[in-house]
Amino acid sequence: MDIVAFGVLADERPLLVEALRGEHRVRCLEAFLSPETVAVAEGYEIVSSSVNDVLDAAVLSTLAAGGTRLITQRSTGYNNIDLGRARELGLTVARVAHYSPHAVAEFAWALALAVNRRTVRAVGRTREFDFRLTGLMGWDFHGRTAGVVGTGQIGEAFATIAHGFGMRLLGWDAVENPRCRALGMTYVDEERLFAESDLISLHVPLVPETHHLVDAAALARMKDRAVLINTGRGGLIDTAALVATLKRGRLDGVGLDVYEEEAGVFYVDHSLEAMSDDVLARLMSFRNVLVTSHQGYFTRDAVGQIIEATARNVADYLAGRASENVLVAA
Repeated sequence: MDIVAFGVLADERPLLVEALRGEHRVRCLEAFLSPETVAVAEGYEIVSSSVNDVLDAAVLSTLAAGGTRLITQRSTGYNNIDLGRARELGLTVARVAHYSPHAVAEFAWALALAVNRRTVRAVGRTREFDFRLTGLMGWDFHGRTAGVVGTGQIGEAFATIAHGFGMRLLGWDAVENPRCRALGMTYVDEERLFAESDLISLHVPLVPETHHLVDAAALARMKDRAVLINTGRGGLIDTAALVATLKRGRLDGVGLDVYEEEAGVFYVDHSLEAMSDDVLARLMSFRNVLVTSHQGYFTRDAVGQIIEATARNVADYLAGRASENVLVAA
């Protein structure tokens, strides 16, 4: 079976080829799936997509007309896929339901620690042999309050690390996690969590109900010296409201591994171009903001699990088997 995979990263390519070797031939493309590139998929029954690909109604219609029957996305999130249109077209859509939650949770903590202790600024100084400590003072996480927004597997892993730091735990979720309760977490409403937390980390999926969950009102409730971390989805935060909050000198720091307009920006080298996204450029101009390129999942463990699940999705589709990864069944 011939398979075309879009948005394949250099470190991901050999793992994907090896996992599908033998029974299948996979064509790996760095280019993202979009209205401009969808024609490349003509004749491929199976398409593997990435989280930053565009799979709207028009792209899905073109894929179906070109013979595509399975879309297997190499991520847990699927907000970039028009599932309703896929169902109308008779497409099968699968994702990766689970992979190492520790990868994302640990990276969220890497951002929190780097933001709090001004690590990036400190390294930049010492590389120029400037060893002053002026402006680098952080604060202890021990004894302070961590607000965990979303207490599924990743939120639980984040909370476990926070518990190890000796932090008070507040949680917000539609369904309480008994393992988080066992850590001493208190479940509260959104307003109280934002008002009382010194560190807030976002671990909920992006659905209509969570779009711009962190809006101007939520930001206004936060402590002036709070730290905000987002390794979930960019659309959870109203970025324009965040920029306005930072311009007023509020928040001790922000760590973002995702951005609501990241498609077409992240995973691409724009170093020789002018940044056309004014909001992102302004956001990155703040010295207390750290932005990374959606790499929270990017460990050998997690990527290996994602590739293995993708190979299973292909095998299940060809065998007519159902699995927890299937979002839409033809």
